[in-house]
Amino acid sequence: MALGGDHSVTLPLLRAHARHFPCLNVLHLDAHADMYDELEGNHYSHACPMLRALEEGLVGRLVQAGLRTLRPVDRERAARYGVEVLEMRHWEPGWTPSFDGPVYLSLDLDCLDPAFAPGVSHHEPGGFSTRDVIRIIQQLDQPLLGADLVELNPRRDPTGITAMAAVKLLKEILGKMLG
Repeated sequence: MALGGDHSVTLPLLRAHARHFPCLNVLHLDAHADMYDELEGNHYSHACPMLRALEEGLVGRLVQAGLRTLRPVDRERAARYGVEVLEMRHWEPGWTPSFDGPVYLSLDLDCLDPAFAPGVSHHEPGGFSTRDVIRIIQQLDQPLLGADLVELNPRRDPTGITAMAAVKLLKEILGKMLG
């Protein structure tokens, strides 16, 4: 279990897990696809880890959910790599992906609607509730072999509500990992 920082921490974690789990299943909950080629000249920024992981062949199956800012180039890259994308506009309560083996969970707190998590750097209205994400974690049909929880920005969280949501999600993830 790794706690971010920004989403750039995910790529080295996926590299480490992929050494022991080829054809890694990844569930990526985020408002953004994180498939930029580069951001401000940095190919390893928080906007790039999923594209780098796909390019490096670290992921056998990538399921992305909660997306609200999918660009045309993201759609093209998702199609090229066989990424399964569930945009929020198509999400329905009760949705949980099914996997054929253990799962690595990458959870960016901006997958939550800003009403539940204002303490993130990149607000995107229209996201999951905290309860929605808890349900997704609890209903996963395979064990969690690893996870990261990223993008908490305490400077944008004056009431601490995002930190409280992060702690709750951390407990749910650890419970699933140990259960």
